[in-house]
Amino acid sequence: MTILSGSLNLDLFMTVIPGGKRQWFRWLGWLLCLGFVSVHLTGCTLKNATAQVPQLILATPSGPATFNYPLNTSFYSVFGFIYEGLLQTNGVTLALEPALAESWQVSPDQKEIIFTLRENLRWSDGQPLTSEDVVFSYQEVYLNPKIPSGIQDILRIGQKRQFPTVQALDARRVVFRIPEPFAPFLRFVGGIPILPAHVLRPSIHTLDAQGNPRFLSMWGTDTPVQQIVGNGPYVMERYTPSQRVVFRRNPYYWQKDKQGNPLPRIERIIWQIIESTDTQLLRFLSQELDAISVPPEAFQLLKKESKKRNFTVYNAGPETLSTFIAFNLNRAQNQQGVPLVDPIKSRWFHNRLFRQAVAYGINRERMRDTIFRGLGVLQNSPIHPNSPYYNPRVKVYEYNPERAKELLRQAGFTWNTQGQLVDDQGHPVRFTLLTNIERRIRPAMAAQIKQDLAQLGMQVDVQTMSFNPYVERLNRTRDWECYLGGFGGGGIDPHSGFNIWYSRGNLHTFNQGPQPGQPPLKNWSVQPWELQIDDLLIRGSQEMDEAKRKQIYWQFQALTQEELPFIYLVNNLALEAVRNRVKGIAFSALSGPFWNLPQLELVD
Repeated sequence: MTILSGSLNLDLFMTVIPGGKRQWFRWLGWLLCLGFVSVHLTGCTLKNATAQVPQLILATPSGPATFNYPLNTSFYSVFGFIYEGLLQTNGVTLALEPALAESWQVSPDQKEIIFTLRENLRWSDGQPLTSEDVVFSYQEVYLNPKIPSGIQDILRIGQKRQFPTVQALDARRVVFRIPEPFAPFLRFVGGIPILPAHVLRPSIHTLDAQGNPRFLSMWGTDTPVQQIVGNGPYVMERYTPSQRVVFRRNPYYWQKDKQGNPLPRIERIIWQIIESTDTQLLRFLSQELDAISVPPEAFQLLKKESKKRNFTVYNAGPETLSTFIAFNLNRAQNQQGVPLVDPIKSRWFHNRLFRQAVAYGINRERMRDTIFRGLGVLQNSPIHPNSPYYNPRVKVYEYNPERAKELLRQAGFTWNTQGQLVDDQGHPVRFTLLTNIERRIRPAMAAQIKQDLAQLGMQVDVQTMSFNPYVERLNRTRDWECYLGGFGGGGIDPHSGFNIWYSRGNLHTFNQGPQPGQPPLKNWSVQPWELQIDDLLIRGSQEMDEAKRKQIYWQFQALTQEELPFIYLVNNLALEAVRNRVKGIAFSALSGPFWNLPQLELVD
């Protein structure tokens, strides 16, 4: 449930244009022009390129924000291509499988885990990858208090929030020791990328003028890609900002097929940066892209065209992404003493009845049926409904504007003669809803939210931004009022969202505290219910009995749906269109179509 780097499931959307005939003619116009596009573009450029080198062409609506994995908070990143951890999760069975580690042993008291690395592992620059790199990655980077990384949040253990210790036993064996049993430990430690000590260690121990490790400014997107060293199936060959990232096969990658041939089979991947999802769809239909996440309004068209244009539309059920609006509950001031949120509005946002009224006032059913074209499900919990930890009795906010108005009255709000909602001091209720433009379904969602809440007398001003400035606004300046967003890459264990829900987590966006390397905040504080969530999640990670663990997470969901720091909306179905030339696809909602990328091959 983090914005994680490793996910290759590019959740791309298009905005909905209301009006049946207008939409039909728009699609018809596209189809009429596609004959020309496919002949002239595909015939000349793409096929000549693929004839030379087998390559997979994908799309992303936003380029990478950084090449430095521990500092990344963006969903759109290169790390799933260039890094691996000790273990990996099978995208279909969800079982843990060997990756850089060929085996692992857990002690009877579950406080010691020994990983044995594969023989002759190498970095993409040819240097040996050993247990020293594993120890470096954890001791000097991920668990370093001077480096702001959400990984620290998910690896703090127990009420004392202690970190594991890591020790190399020899060149291939490394032991993790933890102070108490920690249910999600193996899955999380196994999946965290291992970083190259021989390249990055100097930047950890060299400080800048502010006393911060130089690592914090290492490997930005202005770094020549040849300097980025990884251990995954690919390395970056070229990066052109706002255009594309080109990856080529890592010649030192460890994985081989059953016949002993080196993997991956696909020589090159081109990651096209295409902000417009209209353009993405056109390029997919003209055979310039090999895959695209299917926006709801394009589903029927793509199903109809799939056989003729030789691609398959996959449906894996509800996505593991979450979509919500959240109010800024941060009462802190910046360095200049200016409140991050107008105190008048902050008082509204902190009123639980106000948040519940907003939840009742949003017509999620209409959103699902119109904007999502019925290809979505209402989301009522931070935990996926297919998870064994999901609480089926969780509180649900069905559309009920009269109930919303009743709650607003209880909270001290009234309506003036113009029908505006005002607080008990006569201030009209008006706030800005921030969202990003790349997932173009979101402006349509924001427009409906604006309409729905206008029925309650609220004025909502919608502001859209490109993804990376949007994330910067949420996580650094924090001077926003309400945002429409989501979290992706959530794992099967509820602890995957710990850095979102933990009161000091680096993705605790609705009330994010001071983070290492960022300007300090004045008078930051947390609410009692936030501390209660901390306690529940810590207890959930400590409990080894699955039945008891489930009950703890049921309580967690009940509390989050009562307090509503995130007001959940609609979750789209995991729909992906992939060309039939890509063989070996095993699509799942959790991992997307390319979780087994090294095993895939292209057949033209």
